[in-house]
Amino acid sequence: MIKKRHLIFLKDVLLMACTGFGGPQAHLSMYFNVLVTKRGYLDEKELVNLYSFCQILPGPASTQTITAIGFRLGGPKLAFLTLLVWILPATIMMTLAGILMSFFHFQNINLSFTKFIAPIAIGFVVYSAYKISSMVLKNKLSIFLCLLSIFLSYFIKSPAIFPIALLLCGAIAGLEYKKEENIAPSSPIKIEWANLILFLIIALGSGLLGYITMGLPKALPINLGIRLFENFYRNGSLVFGGGQSLIAVLHKQFVEFKGYLSPEEFLSGYALLQILPGPLFSFSSYIGALAMREYGISGQIIGGVIGAIGIFLPGTILIFFVIRFWGKVKNNAVMKAALLGINAGSAGILISTIFILSSSIEINLVSLGLVLATFLLLNFTKTPPALIIITGFLGGIYL
Repeated sequence: MIKKRHLIFLKDVLLMACTGFGGPQAHLSMYFNVLVTKRGYLDEKELVNLYSFCQILPGPASTQTITAIGFRLGGPKLAFLTLLVWILPATIMMTLAGILMSFFHFQNINLSFTKFIAPIAIGFVVYSAYKISSMVLKNKLSIFLCLLSIFLSYFIKSPAIFPIALLLCGAIAGLEYKKEENIAPSSPIKIEWANLILFLIIALGSGLLGYITMGLPKALPINLGIRLFENFYRNGSLVFGGGQSLIAVLHKQFVEFKGYLSPEEFLSGYALLQILPGPLFSFSSYIGALAMREYGISGQIIGGVIGAIGIFLPGTILIFFVIRFWGKVKNNAVMKAALLGINAGSAGILISTIFILSSSIEINLVSLGLVLATFLLLNFTKTPPALIIITGFLGGIYL
């Protein structure tokens, strides 16, 4: 039986999930207004510390934050209910968007009306890359790691390069710091391993099943579903930097490497994501639905569900694992330096994505102007992203 206080909390979460436009930063503002000021579930300092903690974990920071708050209020059961309520509206909308895009595909409806959306979507990526870079590139080492990440992620055409680049950047930053500083030994940390073991079992099990199904008949939707889950789970386990960094990984994995959707479909979905509430990681439902379009609407719904479960599950398990001992680990100087290196690498991946996405559109004065105009509007005005996207769609339809 769910307590009345927990039901009120879930109602608050649902309301925020339906009105949370603007990504993680906007979500944090809502958490302050609703969860701290209005309800008093926790104080400002606790929320800031929790959000900062989630930002340096792989996965969606705002989703992990609200899930962790649910965990603190009512344990694992309330945490999982919180996760479901938070991601459900965006997951449903992005799955429906994937079904609609598939309809256009099967009816041979020309997507030329989206021609302005692609450069506008790239403008959003440029803005995100600028904001993230301005926050994490603070010294020569971080700039070097960013450039290294750009080089690796742009020239090596494999999805595996992203976690490799991030781990390399983190290792270099941690080792360089250790050479220069005397690190005091930390006190012993008691670790409960159950959640990490579960995390690894799912990762290894899905990877093994994905490998096995590669040789089985393609006609069976379960085979593709297993491979999709493995892809999303792996990406959700290794993506640092939030939803914007995930975009780079998903593009390389599902557009360049697997060809499950076209560049136009990808960028149109990404643009639509900007005007919908909820977590940016829900983009995986859109991709999952398109990846399973050949199996009809039921297959696309399953694809959307698989995308959501696969991308959100690892971050949820990880936060359950580390929340118990993070207080001791977070103050370790080498760990802090390594995480700064990972953040610099994430910025590099996002910058390389700009060039990768640009290769899928026609470069002319109009497209360049739209990219620049989108960036300027986002950076120097308070123009709602929805207005920019809708204007792009209407302009494409008109012309």
